[in-house]
Amino acid sequence: MKYVYKSQYLLILFVLPCLAYADHIVKDFETTLPTVTVTGTRDELGASLTQPDIKRATNEINQTAGGVTIVDAEKVREGRVSNFADTLGLATGVFAQSRFGAEESRLSIRGSGLQRTFHGRGIKLMQDGIPVNQADGSFDFQAIEPLATRYIEVYRGANALRYGATNLGGAINFVSPTGYDAPKFESRAEIGSFDYKRFGVATGGVVGDLDYFINASTFSQDGYRDFAKQNAKRANANIGYRFNPDLETRFYLGYANSDSDLPGNLTKAQLKLDPSRAFLSPATLQQKRDIELLRLANKTTLRMGKTRLEIGAFYSEKNLFHPIFQVLDQDNHDYGLEVRLVNDSQLFGYKNEFVLGFTPTRGVTQEDRWVNDKGNRGDRTNKSDQIATNMSLYAENRLFILSKLALITGVQYTKSKREFIDKFFDTPAKNESFNANYIQTSPKIGLLYNHLPNVQYYANLSRSFEPPSFGELAGGLQPNIVKAQSGTTFEIGTRGNSKNIDWDISAYHARLSNELLQIAVFTGGNNPVPAAQTTNASRTIHAGLEMGLTARLPFNLEWRQNLLINEFRFDDDRTFGNRRLPGIPRTLLRGELKYRTGGFYIGPTIESSPYRYAVDFAETLYADGYTIFGLKMGQKINAQLSWFLEGRNLADRKYSATTSVVLNQGGADGALFLPGDGRSAYTGVQWRF
Repeated sequence: MKYVYKSQYLLILFVLPCLAYADHIVKDFETTLPTVTVTGTRDELGASLTQPDIKRATNEINQTAGGVTIVDAEKVREGRVSNFADTLGLATGVFAQSRFGAEESRLSIRGSGLQRTFHGRGIKLMQDGIPVNQADGSFDFQAIEPLATRYIEVYRGANALRYGATNLGGAINFVSPTGYDAPKFESRAEIGSFDYKRFGVATGGVVGDLDYFINASTFSQDGYRDFAKQNAKRANANIGYRFNPDLETRFYLGYANSDSDLPGNLTKAQLKLDPSRAFLSPATLQQKRDIELLRLANKTTLRMGKTRLEIGAFYSEKNLFHPIFQVLDQDNHDYGLEVRLVNDSQLFGYKNEFVLGFTPTRGVTQEDRWVNDKGNRGDRTNKSDQIATNMSLYAENRLFILSKLALITGVQYTKSKREFIDKFFDTPAKNESFNANYIQTSPKIGLLYNHLPNVQYYANLSRSFEPPSFGELAGGLQPNIVKAQSGTTFEIGTRGNSKNIDWDISAYHARLSNELLQIAVFTGGNNPVPAAQTTNASRTIHAGLEMGLTARLPFNLEWRQNLLINEFRFDDDRTFGNRRLPGIPRTLLRGELKYRTGGFYIGPTIESSPYRYAVDFAETLYADGYTIFGLKMGQKINAQLSWFLEGRNLADRKYSATTSVVLNQGGADGALFLPGDGRSAYTGVQWRF
């Protein structure tokens, strides 16, 4: 990283807390950065033991010695609520970009899953603290319904240890309302450009010691591009029962049925000429991703004085029909257990909190492959069973060695197995079965300093570990056995608030070994068909700045932003030297400036990636920088009724929202670019009682 970047990072890290200090002294401003309290009446606990409300969740997450964020879904609902870019676009440290205006997205934290342009990897994605990931680590964005969310927890990097995550990206947890904090009835309707429609209804309530929340929704759009139709139906519910003030259980049900057309990548020339067109391979023509998912889970919490025992179990079944370079049929069954023991007491006379967790998971995928005959199944090409098992044991301790200073130590042991059973071969020599094991112990140490009641500093040093998913091992034309990705990350940061400014800033530097880098390869002669191939880089560096900011300005103006500065590169690689890693912008700013008066708001939005970035490892072809503007306005008329109107890309800029990645394009143009949506407008109304 260049010296100028380091200087800017340190300047930002220390200037904002100083401003807050001045504000604290001059205005005697009261803190809004909470402390943890876990004893008291049901109301003080947010009513539910198993499912914290947003106040209690904020209390707990701010005891982390590292980058963490709570996203209030009420803020998200001030505009369109459709994909991960909508829900997490302003979440500090999160890169979220829709692939073609659809729910399928690129999701990355600190460069996790850097070149993964399909499904998801490198982050532990959860719904209500229960993993959405399959046992091999991959996940589907269509499993999450944003309208069934009260708030979102974001744990960046090793700060997600409390959920048993040791990958580079950390964890994201979408948390549903319960009967205690949900409206009795809610309906929301959104419509807009490209025949966009999203409708949702929800209800919640409390009956004695039982509470419930139920949500159902539909989503459809034709899409900005040709052959980009999306349709989805979802239902989510949770039902809790309080046996006594110290024992509660909660059951969860999730169902999703999503059909997605895939319009394919464009060349840069095609993007500039007409980004709305589709690119369909002459060999396969139609490409789709159709998913049906059923998910069942339970969490039970038992409080015994200053000790809390949390036990969770889940089962999910997913069916995938996926015509791409071949037709992939998958039937997935995943299940697991999460046990967490939390003790909040004293150690040698000092305040102390200890967490011990155990998370075994197992998943079995039965996969059939067929020739893609214009979107239909042709001849069978392969058949396999893919079995992933994981066993993770972790512990974390927070000891307040001074009244304002906590020492955090942690360790996690992970053992993973990936077994591939080939069921379609002519001779023993063509049997592609394999069995791979991945084991690592990952320690962590950190400091959290409460400088003022509303200002915190933190630093931590941690190890990360990520075994490959079957997308890396067997997602291409033939199995490809790769090593697990590991690394060491140093992080320093600060968060806090004052009357006029809230901030959440982290600078990090990670040195990775065997990073899982995925590239597109093409086969098929005159009619090339894209497939994926993964390789291990020897050494790479991921460093950057994550800066979330909310500033309350004069004249009732409010500025919110998420700024990412990424310095991802090879580290003296034999082939690529110190070149930057391709596939993700060097800088990305998302922000909005709103004028607020009463319940009304109006103002511009911005998304800017000012620098070009490479789409191949050899740095011969680049995605151009871009800046697009929009406008949001709306009003919360009263506690029951609200509305919004949102315009996006108002200048109708032609740009690449994200890209695929290849090894060496040799400077030639190629079908590697996924255009962002053109000019569009959306409106919605929400009614509650």
